[in-house]
Order: sequence, then C-alpha cells, then structure tokens
Amino acid sequence: MGAEHLPASEFDIEELEQSLVTGDPAAAPPLVQLMAPDGSVREDAKYGPFAAHLDGDALRAMYRDMALVRRFDQEATALQRQGQLLLWPPLLGQEAAQIGSGSALKPQDYVFPTYREHGVALTRGLELSKVLRLFRGVSNGGWDPRENNFHLYTLVLAAQSLHAVGYAMGVQRDGDDAVTVAYFGDGASSEGDVHESMVFAASNQSPVVFFCQNNHWAISVPTEVQSRIPLSNRASGYGFPGIRVDGNDVVAVHAVTRWALERARSGKGPVLIEAFTYRMSAHTTADDPTKYREAVEEEKWRERDPLLRLERYLRSTNTAGQDFFDQVTVEADKLAASTRADVLAMEAPDFEDHFANVYGDPHPLVQEELEWHRQYQAGFAEDNAGRAEGEAR
Repeated sequence: MGAEHLPASEFDIEELEQSLVTGDPAAAPPLVQLMAPDGSVREDAKYGPFAAHLDGDALRAMYRDMALVRRFDQEATALQRQGQLLLWPPLLGQEAAQIGSGSALKPQDYVFPTYREHGVALTRGLELSKVLRLFRGVSNGGWDPRENNFHLYTLVLAAQSLHAVGYAMGVQRDGDDAVTVAYFGDGASSEGDVHESMVFAASNQSPVVFFCQNNHWAISVPTEVQSRIPLSNRASGYGFPGIRVDGNDVVAVHAVTRWALERARSGKGPVLIEAFTYRMSAHTTADDPTKYREAVEEEKWRERDPLLRLERYLRSTNTAGQDFFDQVTVEADKLAASTRADVLAMEAPDFEDHFANVYGDPHPLVQEELEWHRQYQAGFAEDNAGRAEGEAR
C-alpha cells in the first residue's frame, strides 16, 4: 500500500457516510399548500408571491377550466362505455394539478404529455375533441403539436421525458426563451427513461421541468411499493431541486410551477415537481380499481376534491356567486354535447393510407404488404357475395 493511502484501521466508514448525508432521504419534505381543503388561504413566503397576480378573474377562470375538463372527461368515459371509443384514461381528481401547472406556462414553452393531460391540453388552447381522435382509432395523433406547443400523447411509459430533455437541450443551444415540461405519473417515475432524462438534464443544466402527478396508484401498485422515499426527494440525487406540492390546490400548483419555470428559464437548470394528488377513478376504462383499493381511501380523498376546494374559497370570499356556477354548468354541458357530436362524426381514414405513411418514397416491401392486404380484403367481399347468393336461394 502506498504512503498516500490510510491504513484500514484509521478509515472511518461510518464517518464518511455521515458526511455524504444531508438529511434523512426518507423524510417527506414540507407540502406546499396555499389553499386548504376548506378553502381558507395560507401564507407562504417563498411561493406565495408567485400566485399574488391571481385576482378574482384568474381564479374564476381556473375553476371554469377545471369544471370544463371534468365534464369533458365524464363525457369521454360515457362514450367509451357506449362503444364509441376504444379506451379512455380518466383524470378525475387531477384537475388542479393540470390546470394549475398548464396556466403557468408561457406560449413559447413546450409540453410533452403522457396520455392523461386533458386539462393541460385545454390550457394550451387545444380543441379537446381532437384528443379523442386517437382513442376513437381514426388517427395516430389527432393534432399538429406545433400549433399549440403541445406534443402528441405518449402511450409508451416515460418516453416523453427523454423527448422533453432532448428538446430542452436544443432550445438551450438555440438560445430560445423557452422551457419544456415533461408530465408523467408516479408509476412512470420508476421507468429507466425518467432516470436517464434526469441525468442528461442535470448534466446540461437544461431548461426542463419534470412534473410528476403522484396520484398514488400505478394501475394497481401503490406509490409506497414503488419508492422508499418521497418521489420529490429523488431530485437531490441528480443535483437539482425537488418540490412536493398539494396537487389538489390549484393556486399552489400554479405558484410552484411558475417558480420552477422561471428558474429553468433563467439558466439554473431543471426542477422536479411532485404534485401530491389522487386518481379518483380507474387507471383507464379497462381497469377495475375495486380490485386493489378500498372505498374508504377514495372517500378520504373525496373531501379534498380540487373543484370543491376552490368553490369554497370563491363562495366564502364573494368572489363568485351562484350565477357564475350555473353559467359554468351550462358551458360544460355544451362542451359535452359538442364533444359527443364531434366523435360520432369522426370517420376512419382509408386503411390503405397507413401504407403510404411508412416511408417518404415507395418501398417494395410495403407495396408487397399492401397488395396482400388488398387480396385479404377482397376475400371478405367474395365470402359476403356467396353468402348473399345462398340466402337468395
């Protein structure tokens, strides 16, 4: 052993470990909350100023957006149950996390969603019925992402986190004044793509905000099984801040997101936001949550309903009266009716179009498969003609 090394007896492993620990990694950080479940307002010296601009008009607009997207979600669920959609991922209970964060974005910011960010889509100005084109099976996307800086839904878990960081690295090099936001759930946070994304984002100090909606259930697996520490605490391992915010408090979510966006925009690098919320309905319409969670748990969270919370505040402060809530209900029902009409009017494109969208130029293998498909389809026509002839006899 060289002289520069200490003898093993003089090397205190425990002391070294203690020097690397800045606190208990399993300890939950303070939950940022500006509006309690009963509608009362709380002071917060750090994040409160980032919500100071929210006047009565802004708060009413937030309530309206949450109510509209909830009604849209209900209609989409009904359409799926009636066989008009192939599948649907509800967002019931997560409206504040999405409207609060989406409303903090600037037009030049770019969003990379999962498949449940219907509320964020609304804040970006996307016509909501376009979201249903994917779930109707008439489109592989449904909209042009460039029109609203809102990317197509990503059904591959956590893949959008890589896309968000790559886009942010490009923005960084172009010198644009924009931030990307990667939305994902607590279940997706266990995917390797999220880890890789955070490594690259931290290494490059990229302008990206990781927004995790911790709705407590990755389909049937609870968060505590996925992680031994609060999800927001993971950020410190990559070298950037992690914040845990009450995801059912639309004001707090807006404030925290605005803080994170401005931090990233100023060149200080990424932030992880854990919006602590709850999925009140099924993971998708193919899921049965009664198989893995108790009704008492759902009831406990029902009292924390994000719409009910803001309504209590608006009523108690005379910021909105019954006329306002009645008007929102009428508008929401109109949205549901127009959504249903749009879905029922959607027509599937010619199946042969799919073969034309594989390569920019004709490809012999694709042409061969197209010809096979035509012969396959012709076989059905022959069978139907023979069946009709037999019935005529």
